[in-house]
Amino acid sequence: MKKIIHFGFISLFLVSCSKDNSTQDDMSGVNQFKTYTIRKGQNFSDENKFVSVNYSELRFMAKFDSTSIYQTLNSGNQYDINKLYGFSDNEANHQQFSARFGWRWSDNALRLYGYVYNNGIRDSKELGTVSIGSENNCSIKVNAKSYVFSLNGKADSLPRTSITATATGYKLYPYFGGDEPAPHTILIFIKDL
Repeated sequence: MKKIIHFGFISLFLVSCSKDNSTQDDMSGVNQFKTYTIRKGQNFSDENKFVSVNYSELRFMAKFDSTSIYQTLNSGNQYDINKLYGFSDNEANHQQFSARFGWRWSDNALRLYGYVYNNGIRDSKELGTVSIGSENNCSIKVNAKSYVFSLNGKADSLPRTSITATATGYKLYPYFGGDEPAPHTILIFIKDL
């Protein structure tokens, strides 16, 4: 009986003295950059699960390190736009309807793009250059007739022909290429806002 009471007292003492980490644990992933890895010889990032979305606006921070500096085997592919982050639209495949940020290393700079598909027709527009290691505030706002891309407070738009009121589809993750896979392992850091 003494052992049971003693054990009960110790258990009660440990429980009452332990810190409640539930809020801290639940918040540990909030406001943190997630690392997306595109391995050498691959196109897709390691994070590429299907997630349904319905956006009026997608907001995120993006950061690149020195692994985003690359040279393609075929020099013509250096000007291909890699994909950063975005969504499919119009409840369709992303090569039919989608909007996302794109990126590439060319002419000694890291360049970000607005990159869309409307009815299977691809369109893109350079939004600006960013520095290696900088945190870049990105958003894609969905309007009836356009996608408004914002990079670090500077906005530009590309047409939208989807008929849904909001972007209804699935999330699109970092992807290298086109024609060539990643020439070395590339790390991209994204934080949803």
